[in-house]
Formats: sequence, C-alpha cells, structure tokens
Amino acid sequence: SSSPLSHGRSRLQESGSCSGSGAEWRQPGRRRRRQVALAVALNLRTFLRLQPHSNGKVDLSLPNIGIKWAWDVARLQLLDTSFLEQGDITTPTPELVEKLKEVAGLPEDCAVTESLAVLAFLYLYLSICRKQRALPSLDIVVWSELPHGAGLGSSAAYSVCLAAALLTVCEEIPNPLKDGDCVNRWTKEDLELINKWAFQGERVIHGNPSGVDNAVSTWGGALRYQQGKISSLKRPPALQILLTNTKVPRNTRTLVAGVRNRLLKFPEIVAPLLTSIDAISLECERVLGEMGEAPAPEQYLVLEELIDMNQHHLNALGVGHASLDQLCQVTRARGLHSKLTGAGGGGCGITLLKPGIPGVGGPGCQPGLLRGVHLENSLERKKRPRNRSQLCCVALGKLINLSGSLLSSLVK
Repeated sequence: SSSPLSHGRSRLQESGSCSGSGAEWRQPGRRRRRQVALAVALNLRTFLRLQPHSNGKVDLSLPNIGIKWAWDVARLQLLDTSFLEQGDITTPTPELVEKLKEVAGLPEDCAVTESLAVLAFLYLYLSICRKQRALPSLDIVVWSELPHGAGLGSSAAYSVCLAAALLTVCEEIPNPLKDGDCVNRWTKEDLELINKWAFQGERVIHGNPSGVDNAVSTWGGALRYQQGKISSLKRPPALQILLTNTKVPRNTRTLVAGVRNRLLKFPEIVAPLLTSIDAISLECERVLGEMGEAPAPEQYLVLEELIDMNQHHLNALGVGHASLDQLCQVTRARGLHSKLTGAGGGGCGITLLKPGIPGVGGPGCQPGLLRGVHLENSLERKKRPRNRSQLCCVALGKLINLSGSLLSSLVK
C-alpha cells in the first residue's frame, strides 16, 4: 500500500530580502536582530508518492530534474551513521554533508541541483528512519508543478514532502487519512515536527536558510515569520498578483552568502538596509491588515511605494538581475509595480495588479498587458524568434490572489 500524497506548498515572499527579511546581523553594542518576513502560499503543489516494497532497495525518482537513484538497504544498514547521533533532530553540519556525499556515491560531474536533492533525501531518510530496527525498503517519487530554482520555494516544498512521508512511514506521526477520507490535516504538534525536519533538509540544500520557506510550505496560508516564530496574518485582502518567471537560473545558497559577505565587508551600510527592509515589511503588514475586504485606492498606492522601495533595497544588497530590472521597467511603463521574490538573482518577480487593469484577470485572460514587449534574455533568445516576447510570464505566468487561490492561467 502507498502512503497518502504529501503536499508541499510553494510561497511568494512579500517585502522580504534574500531569504529575506529573515537576514541576521549584529553590530558592536547592539543586540542581534532578525527581520520580519511576510509570506503567502501559492496554489501550486509538490507531490510525493511513497510505496513500501520488499526488493531490498530504497529508490528515489525526481522526474522534474531527471533523477533516478537507488541504494541497497543492506549496504546503508551497515554504514557507520554515528555522525547522525546528535539528538532527535540532527543539524546537518558541513562535515555531515561531506559524509553524506560519500554515502550517496554521486559521480563527480553530478549537477549541483541533483546532488543537493539527493543529499537532502539521504539525510532525512537516514536521520528519521535510523530509529527503526531495520531501514525500510521504499520506492519514492516526487514531482512538482513548481519550476525549480525560480525563487518559489520548490526545495522547501520538496523537503516538507519528504519529512512528512518519512515521519509517517516510520510512525513518528500518524497517517491523518482514515478510511473514506480524501483530505485531512495533521495536528499542530505533527506539523511542527514536519516543519523542524523540513528545515534541516533545507539546511542541507541552502546552508543557512531563514526557515520561512519550509514554514509556509508546511502551514500554508499567509504567515508572519520572525526569528523562528511563526504567526498567521489576519485574513489578507484578495489582491491580484502577477507572477513572472524570468527563466534565469540562480542559486539561493550563493546569493545568501553574497549578502552575508557584503554585510561583513560594509556593516555600516548594509545593516541599515536590512533595518529598512524590516520597516517595509512591518508597514506592509499594517496596510494589509487595514485593507480588509474593501481596499481603498490610496492603500494600493502605499503598497506600490513599498514594492518600489523594497526592490531598490534588494538591488543594493546585490540580489537583483537585469531580467528583473526589465520586468520592473516594462510593468512600470504600464502603471504597475514589481519586485523580485525569493532569493533574487533571476528567478521570479511579482507585480501588484490594481483593480480594472485591462488585459489581465478573468476566465481565459490574455497577456495583453505585456503583449509585444521584447526582453533581451540570452537564455530564451536561443530558443525563440527575436520578434516574439521573451518575457516568460506570457507562457508560464499565473494570476493569483494573496490568499493563494489560483484565478487563472495566462494563455500562451
């Protein structure tokens, strides 16, 4: 029999830096401070199918990135996993990750994305299942509606799926589905355990993530995140957001390290930027709380100003990209305001859509807003004629509201 599908939600990060407003900084004579991040779940899913079997292997298949890997359970059982014996939830240190690479047996030419996905799985499998008398023989397939490496929390959704499925099969948490149930939810305590393990999986992949991605992938909805503390936002207004995938690949670990290096190099310059981003998040939270079900035009103007200020701050932190600048320019020429989401450096951007914008919204909506726009994107230029739009939202954009409901898909 198979386990229930585990669903990991993706997220949009609003008014955050890379990984956002969750950045940490310290100056002499000042207390350590973590900034506020606001995040909302997308109605795009990552799915996991787990099937126990008796062939003596643990199989991992990730069709989205072309991975199919298998290990002998007996061989894994004989390994010295004492490096995992550090309490109920093991923190993946760099030394631990290096040992996992030896266990994985990955070839030297293995791509970074594939390598990290495999290491995160092995870490969670060995850590969660090591309390069993024998490691379970499993067949696991994970697939997603999310583009990977686009700043939408695909790795967090992946880690959440793995943690939930492995905790369930090892009976660390109960299966929430009873006979006849199609949908159910784990308890708060179970979700907290899933989130803690998923965060460790994220640490394998990203090194030092803020934790906001796995939190919103676990809990869903709209969240306020600060220093590991998560709280739900009041019911946010049904704002329409255009999500644009620039199709420019980026690496969260590298971008976060770049911000940290810039902070260490220019603390008196970068620390105030992070403080300002924190203030932007707090002001955004205040405005969203006041908007309710009948947002006023002047409140949209405030949000637009906050979006612009946030994007300028993120550029100053070094996480912008020419493709995101072009998105901002194109939408600004049409009276709209955009910013990056996720770690930046490419990936996705979000655009706030005011009520009454022509060519956007409603059933069968057309991308009239951006029709005829030509963006110089070297990756896409190799694939498309020059006389066609290179802005990938025309093909891949999703129109969503802030509560996460999918309103419609943009037609190619």
